[in-house]
Amino acid sequence: MMLFRFRALITLDPAAGPSAREYASGTRALLVHATRTGEPGADKFFPVTMTWDDEDNPLRPGDGAVVTFTTADREAPAYLAAGQHFDLWGAGSGHGVISRRVYTAAGPS
Repeated sequence: MMLFRFRALITLDPAAGPSAREYASGTRALLVHATRTGEPGADKFFPVTMTWDDEDNPLRPGDGAVVTFTTADREAPAYLAAGQHFDLWGAGSGHGVISRRVYTAAGPS
């Protein structure tokens, strides 16, 4: 199975109620919703794992962070190119923009 990784800048929306959800680094219960690059009418949801450098501190509603998304969906590169805006779905919500696709020494990831 090939995994695709993308760096992104995200902002979590402020909590609407008293029960603010925190996201630990490595959170899997998230979806990224994006439109296909160059085709505004084509959109898709991608299940992702989200990680960031400061693993000891969870993200909270209202926070912004630079994160890495990992997905196994083979269509991800067509939707998640640098500069592409997306919505973040989970127990809370947010939005962001892809900064770049991550490559490893073994080639594209």
